[in-house]
Amino acid sequence: MLFVGWLIAGAATLGSLFFSEVMERVPCVLCWYQRIAMFPLAFIFTVGLFPLDVRCVRYALPIALAGWAIALYHCLLYLGVIPESLRPCTQGVSCADVKIELVGFVTIPFLSLLGFTLIISLLLAVRKGIKQ
Repeated sequence: MLFVGWLIAGAATLGSLFFSEVMERVPCVLCWYQRIAMFPLAFIFTVGLFPLDVRCVRYALPIALAGWAIALYHCLLYLGVIPESLRPCTQGVSCADVKIELVGFVTIPFLSLLGFTLIISLLLAVRKGIKQ
């Protein structure tokens, strides 16, 4: 399960770098915060896999939960649920602008939320397996 988490974190890291470096999409403030949460997960999973050490869950889970909360906030901002007065992006790139939208609803914040949700689910499954 840690390997799958490593794959998700690695794909998310490479995907975010692809969007900013290859497609030249400037990340907003909330995207940066989500990157700050996702990038270390790829490293933590790597260290936890070689050699296998499932105790890395205790380090990865709080970071993944923080990233999930930021991604949820960003998705709610995209959907217009959060009022304009609570938007953190007042200067520079707007956090509410739709930069990429696939199939009518899949946005970058949604992909981030999905990635963090899958990683948290895997980490909780690993943690449950440790206690048994």
